[in-house]
Amino acid sequence: MSTTNPSPLWQPTDEVIAQAQVTKFQAWAAERHGAPSDGGYAALHRWSVDELDTFWKAVTEWFDVRFSTPYARVLGDRSMPGAAWFPGGSLNYAEHALRAAETRADEPALLYVDETHESVPVAWSDLRRQVGSLAAELRTLGVRPGDRVSGYLPNIPQAVVALLATAAVGGVWTSCAPDFGARSVLDRFQQVEPVVLFAVDGYRYGGKEHDRRDTVAELRRELPTLRAVVHIPLLGTEAPEGALDWSALTTADVEPVFEQVPFDHPLWVLYSSGTTGLPKAIVQSQGGILVEHLKQLGLHCDLGPEDRFFWYTSTGWMMWNFLVSGLLTGTTIVLYDGSPGYPDTGAQWRIAERTGATLYGTSAAYVMACRKAGVHPSRDFDLSRVRCVATTGSPLPPDGFRWLHDEVREDLWIASVSGGTDVCSCFAGAVPTLPVYIGELQAAGLGTDLQSWDPSGKPLTDEVGELVVTNPMPSMPIRFWNDPDGSRYHDSYFDTYPGVWRHGDWITVTSRGSVIIHGRSDSTLNRQGVRMGSADIYEAVERLPEIKESLVIGVEQPDGGYWMPLFVHLAPGAVLDEALLNRIKGTIREQLSPRHVPDEVIEVPGVPHTLTGKRIEVPVKRLLQGALMEKAVNIGSVDDVELLRFYEELGRERG
Repeated sequence: MSTTNPSPLWQPTDEVIAQAQVTKFQAWAAERHGAPSDGGYAALHRWSVDELDTFWKAVTEWFDVRFSTPYARVLGDRSMPGAAWFPGGSLNYAEHALRAAETRADEPALLYVDETHESVPVAWSDLRRQVGSLAAELRTLGVRPGDRVSGYLPNIPQAVVALLATAAVGGVWTSCAPDFGARSVLDRFQQVEPVVLFAVDGYRYGGKEHDRRDTVAELRRELPTLRAVVHIPLLGTEAPEGALDWSALTTADVEPVFEQVPFDHPLWVLYSSGTTGLPKAIVQSQGGILVEHLKQLGLHCDLGPEDRFFWYTSTGWMMWNFLVSGLLTGTTIVLYDGSPGYPDTGAQWRIAERTGATLYGTSAAYVMACRKAGVHPSRDFDLSRVRCVATTGSPLPPDGFRWLHDEVREDLWIASVSGGTDVCSCFAGAVPTLPVYIGELQAAGLGTDLQSWDPSGKPLTDEVGELVVTNPMPSMPIRFWNDPDGSRYHDSYFDTYPGVWRHGDWITVTSRGSVIIHGRSDSTLNRQGVRMGSADIYEAVERLPEIKESLVIGVEQPDGGYWMPLFVHLAPGAVLDEALLNRIKGTIREQLSPRHVPDEVIEVPGVPHTLTGKRIEVPVKRLLQGALMEKAVNIGSVDDVELLRFYEELGRERG
């Protein structure tokens, strides 16, 4: 990597820097806690990782975190895994999420949008009342602190109410989106044994109704721990026998009672994509999520009561939990339930316009799809309120940065962010006071000692290495469910570098402090000892209009050889002839290097994804190495199993 200094694509104005919450926080922390008063974000970040205890204490004071019993110290134990945060302290996440109801009762807490693109507001006072009513009913049903409550729900207000009511009683929330099939849901929920299930009768997507009553019946049969099922009639059907009706549980006018729980009390269970074996059931804590999300949303995303926060997501993805936490900052959150591209590719921009979104988050894949489809957001929609467009899910290619800059607004803060379900937060991404460089994440997050390491554990600058975090973050898992000795948790992150979190991404930390993500390190291409990220190849190839999507795999062969095929899913009407083949190889050679050029280019009927939309690389690699389908992949985690059969057959032929 070169250490040249390119010019920024975007630079915050002096006024933006002065008004940013992170600037005000730094000045306050300098006065109260010895943070550096000058040196900008870089100095603040250095202090936040060097003085970890003081930094997190400052975060709780700045955001006025209400501890009902005081904590003894910030970090009882720093070791990873096993860091003990704020021991002795107790609080409640839902109490903080509903705090704005005290001062902004009649303003909208939620804006709910379906495929008609009309928005329906839910006022702070109404949200608080519904949570109070439902929490009382959950207690009546016998739900006690630590009991699991599950949701088979789309991104609707009822899902937010159910999560907050669960947290209010000290229960542990877990959810899946209703496009997950029964097997996928059971792979997740059977691990945690929920006592209550909130379920819809169906959902609408892409202009069609999808009836899920049979799936819900199967979930009821296969989850013997359920004491109650709550029916939410999105399609207007009657509650099945023995189920409770949502409206009956949420109409009382009851003040919510917030169970005061220890800081490390479980808040929710999230799941890894589960492409190989059962999904990991990742448990995060009430206090850990509260303080991490206040930092991330309040300082990094610069959200406050004047903002409207829209992220396109589903309840099966950590970004939904992150979106709900927007309430912690008093922000109005936008819930969109529907297809990302219905009735046309520009749908999400229309929603951003109609809801007055100030921070709009989406996937890198959606941005690139808009670019390919010739969408013109600023020409067709009024996006004057959008200050920031954030992307995640995969690295945003340089062309995506340019397209947002050209097609949305020149003065647009573009925040490519990267983190993980594992921490339900970002390791690197948005900083309102820093410039944006094409293809780069702005910086590592506060309190996050993010580094790039070589195999021996030496930190690298301007070179590709493993993404590691060398100090604990409050939202790191407190444990995995059904992992009594902690071995699965340890082996997932800590077996490469003892006591240091290795995430499984290849990154470059530049000498400017920005971060470049190159793709997953466990599916990394390694030719002649040189490691290469798959994301770099996707970015180059998918610029070609004939290529809809691509997948590159590096396969170590029994004879010591290395086979690197590039699979291409062609756009309608395109043909993989000699001319296109030469253009693909020429593009990769010129934009990357001769070493990046694949051994073969193979047309495929499609690229398989996880249910959360990530390309499946490692299981395809295993199939190409001859593994049986049931050993290589968890079928329930894949969007289209039939696509995988193509790769399985290819592996068999080559074997």
